[in-house]
Amino acid sequence: MLDRFNILLRLLLVFYTTLASANAAQQEPLALQTAGYKVGDKIPVTCLNRTIDTGEHITDEAGQLSYIPFFTCNETGRPLELLFGIEKEINCTLDFIDDPFFHLLEFYVHNDAPLTCRIPSKPLPPSALKEEFEKGAVDKTDGQGSLSEIYTPLVVALAGTLQRSHLHVATNLNVLLHAAPKSIAPGTIAAATAYSISRDPPKRLAIGDSFPLQFSIRWYPNTSLPSGWTGVGGHLTFSTLVYCALSALASAAICVSYFRGVELPRRLKSHGKDRLGGVERGGLGGYGLSNGYGYGVGKHD
Repeated sequence: MLDRFNILLRLLLVFYTTLASANAAQQEPLALQTAGYKVGDKIPVTCLNRTIDTGEHITDEAGQLSYIPFFTCNETGRPLELLFGIEKEINCTLDFIDDPFFHLLEFYVHNDAPLTCRIPSKPLPPSALKEEFEKGAVDKTDGQGSLSEIYTPLVVALAGTLQRSHLHVATNLNVLLHAAPKSIAPGTIAAATAYSISRDPPKRLAIGDSFPLQFSIRWYPNTSLPSGWTGVGGHLTFSTLVYCALSALASAAICVSYFRGVELPRRLKSHGKDRLGGVERGGLGGYGLSNGYGYGVGKHD
């Protein structure tokens, strides 16, 4: 009877443990349920849908923010995609600037409304990924912004100037992405940003033109940003000093080795030959010096 009671108690314990685990998994955020990215996995980019009249974000009937895929690139025929852990240059040419898009560009460049995009922090389930790529998705946050655990914000800061009939836009952009430390959350995106740089003269854009965007993608394995500053007008760093010191020591070692192994023996040998030749010919205090008459001056006993 006692054995049956123990078995029943164990079964109940296993049942409640399984039920609690299932409930916790159901309540766990989506980003924590899915596996992380692998190097080379595609990352869709979606952006906040805005009106062309005021630049305000568009919401659905429930007041949820609407996101649409990034502009379609001529090079691929698809919206912009990033690759996890892959650093490369991406060209994304927008085929035609129509009147509505031109007005949106005015908002983006003048910073009246930012080009607010987002990327999944971890791979989305196939159904959600298909929706993200094809028609965009709504944000389940009642208009409060992207869920930070599911999506990582990617604000694209376009720099340029407004003119009466056209725009000047810096179309070269740096895209910086930080992955969470591998020991903490492998394959997870922690932060991202994009901004225009003045690599080339700004592109003059008017209605009817194409819009060539060039993205320089750089990844970092953690949330720390390495320092690349070397000072104003100088390149003198600790590594440079160490390199110079090691080069000087190596040069000195080569010179000493050459002198002791080659030059010094050669000089000693040459000096020995000179002294030996002097003895054979006679020295100033020796014997056999000519007296000018054909007789040698010898030593007399």
